[in-house]
Amino acid sequence: MDYETVSPTDFGASLRGLGLNLLVRDVLGEAAFLTEVFGMSAHRLSADFAIMVYHGQVMQLHADHTYGSHPLLGLVPESPPRGAGASIHLFQSDPDQAAARAGVAGGMILQPPVNKPHGLRECCILCADGYAWIASRPLTLEERKAL
Repeated sequence: MDYETVSPTDFGASLRGLGLNLLVRDVLGEAAFLTEVFGMSAHRLSADFAIMVYHGQVMQLHADHTYGSHPLLGLVPESPPRGAGASIHLFQSDPDQAAARAGVAGGMILQPPVNKPHGLRECCILCADGYAWIASRPLTLEERKAL
């Protein structure tokens, strides 16, 4: 599917399985953050909407105003953090590289890269909208032995 030319109707009809759609104040800013920190690709990028692709997985960003008549918009807090309680795991992102890029891209490192007992090296980065993005990769054999 060509994400740059697919019609909204065809794109919507193609979606399957679990979907992730984030309401954000600034679609262009959030897309730039996700591209810079996690290497996502942005498609159909506008002030209203973006299709984001991460290792073949599709998610969507929508600007608040595109949900004008949707009841969910009334539940979104006026002041950050908006995404409190949700963590979005990106299992194929090197946490050390993501953490190094986060500050320049406007993110805040909530938890620096650390080896976890569940077999992953992770860091937690908050974007400007307060969503917790967890960059992680599997531990190496040496890192597992050191735990």
